[in-house]
Amino acid sequence: MAKAREERSLMLKEARDTKDRIVNEAKEQAKIEANKVIAEAQQQINAQKMAALTEVKNQVGKLVVEVTEKVLRKQLSSKEAQEAHIQGLVDDVKLN
Repeated sequence: MAKAREERSLMLKEARDTKDRIVNEAKEQAKIEANKVIAEAQQQINAQKMAALTEVKNQVGKLVVEVTEKVLRKQLSSKEAQEAHIQGLVDDVKLN
């Protein structure tokens, strides 16, 4: 009877040890997977951030060109203003 209790106790201990080992392995695997998911998410966030910054820079560039075009059209709306601007460019070229 004592031997049966001892065997039962040993089997229960082995079962607990096996359970603990399996649980710990599962936790470690979950940590590895979670870190992988976090790293991938950070890469995606950085890629989206760079894409958004590039898009903003492109839009700003387009706006600058449009505003510059409108300012030049207004400043050079008359023939006299155009001729004066061309003469100024010619004078600059002669000086250089």
